[in-house]
Amino acid sequence: MTDTNATYRMILALTEMENAGAWVTLALNLLPPGGELHLIGLVTIPEGTSLSEGATPAQQWRDTFSPFAASHPEIHDEVKVRVDYQPMARVIEDCTTYSTNLLLIQWHGDATTGGWSTEALLKQAPCDLVLVHGVFWEKSGPVLLSLRGGPNLTLGFEVARTLAESDSITLFHAADSPRRAPDLDLLTASAPEIGRVVTVTGNVEQGIIREAAGHRAIVLGASFAGPSPLMQHLTQQTNTALVVVRAKQQEPISFHAPRRGLFGRRRPASQPPEKPPEELSTRVDRWFAENTFHSNEFADLTALMALKEKQGVTISIGLPALNEEETVGKVISTLKKAFMDDLPLVDEIVLIDSLSTDNTVAIAESLCVPAHKHPEILPEVGSYRGKGEALWKSLYALKGDIVAWIDTDITNIHPRFIYGILGPLLKRPDIQYVKGFYQRPIKVGEQLQAYGGGRVTELVARPWLNLFYPELSGIVQPLSGEYAGRRKALEQVPFFSGYGVETGLLLDLLDLYGLNGIAQTDLEERVHHNQPLVGLSKMSFAILQVFIMRLDKRYGVQLLDKANRTMKMVAYGPERFALDVAEIGDIERPPMNTIPAYREKFGL
Repeated sequence: MTDTNATYRMILALTEMENAGAWVTLALNLLPPGGELHLIGLVTIPEGTSLSEGATPAQQWRDTFSPFAASHPEIHDEVKVRVDYQPMARVIEDCTTYSTNLLLIQWHGDATTGGWSTEALLKQAPCDLVLVHGVFWEKSGPVLLSLRGGPNLTLGFEVARTLAESDSITLFHAADSPRRAPDLDLLTASAPEIGRVVTVTGNVEQGIIREAAGHRAIVLGASFAGPSPLMQHLTQQTNTALVVVRAKQQEPISFHAPRRGLFGRRRPASQPPEKPPEELSTRVDRWFAENTFHSNEFADLTALMALKEKQGVTISIGLPALNEEETVGKVISTLKKAFMDDLPLVDEIVLIDSLSTDNTVAIAESLCVPAHKHPEILPEVGSYRGKGEALWKSLYALKGDIVAWIDTDITNIHPRFIYGILGPLLKRPDIQYVKGFYQRPIKVGEQLQAYGGGRVTELVARPWLNLFYPELSGIVQPLSGEYAGRRKALEQVPFFSGYGVETGLLLDLLDLYGLNGIAQTDLEERVHHNQPLVGLSKMSFAILQVFIMRLDKRYGVQLLDKANRTMKMVAYGPERFALDVAEIGDIERPPMNTIPAYREKFGL
């Protein structure tokens, strides 16, 4: 039974960014009232080239499409970019995923479009299909509608009427005899937009080429797109836009009145063919191209506010801190002004303090930001030292559906550190967790060098990810302290109490939501206090333990039980040269949604 109340969905797939506005206008004019338009940009990568090369054009596509999505409620908020060797294959899958009624494609005539031939498009599209070639927006005049009969009549007529705007339609009828087909009168009588009928019994190709002059576009049924050279000749011998239509549910061959109500409410019934397994390296490269963002993409806070209100979500910022009196005031003032005073994008900013002995808490409270000492949150479960412990307990203290955390030692704080990690979550419902990355200058003496930060990342975290979790090898800075996630995701995973928290979250969220549930955003540059080498050694030791624990779980081995948990630290100075022993190891806190007090507070 047909669902007459189902939302009519259309996909517009473009291969070129130039004149995107004209294409979006055409799609919106074709869309029936109450319909939903999905915009997809195609980035075709040559075979033998890494798909990660598509990261920059993918960002350019999002920059191109985002203003249209923000200004037209009919356009779906999620701007999609498909980076692939044959991105059109991904679009065909999208048609089934989104129960699409109509696929509108920027077509390249007889050449491949998004890596697919015209024949493959006409055969595989699981919905109504419209292929548009040429510059339809620069000419005016009537539209030439050429149909052999009626299989694509309603679709062809609606497309022709939309392209003609206020002009008329010329019906080009290829007939077996000069005698007017009697059922042709049914069509002309029911369609006042048809101002003229031309019947040709001889050379159809020459007849169309002759009539094309003075017309804005030529609309043909899919039967003309067969093995004959007609399409190639039309593109070579006319300067008129060429449109090929193919209805999924074809109509009787005879001429008849077109159905009203724009193409009905059909849904595709077929499923895409099962694809062969894909190399992991290719999947990672595609993820890098499609799920790597730049903070500039989300600088329009008004647009983010509109998305937040539309989705009905709340947003919290948690600020973990330990003795950060030098920087915490500027961090809070900057974020509070941008996200609460100027525009209420964020519902709360809360300091999560780990028993600071300086003025960190007093500064936060003087700026009207509440401060919680993390040992006092959920006291019944006890408390441990460490940033991870503070983050885990902050899930109970914060109330937002989306939670963003940033460190409080940033000396070049800017609103982009927040909107850069919130933007992908508000734009893409499939994304659950966003990591920030940036250039990390390092201070050597009194000199600030442009590069050199992130030493544990490059020497420990990324090599281990490449070795054992290659799915995450495209994460630029897995240990960055700026990240955001959906509460429903964060409450389902364990938190390590110390240095291993970022690593644990990445590994566990990957297992829970897959690679496409994770994204990353370029936050440009981050300046902060760099740790001495001995501190980085301790951090590395803790992070390696987390990797080994997760490898134990993944592969069923028991390595950590046999590993040493203490670390010999070299004490080297003018009065002492010896070895000190440090006990280094994170406590693994259970998923927050297993804690009774949390379940009660959030109604689980």
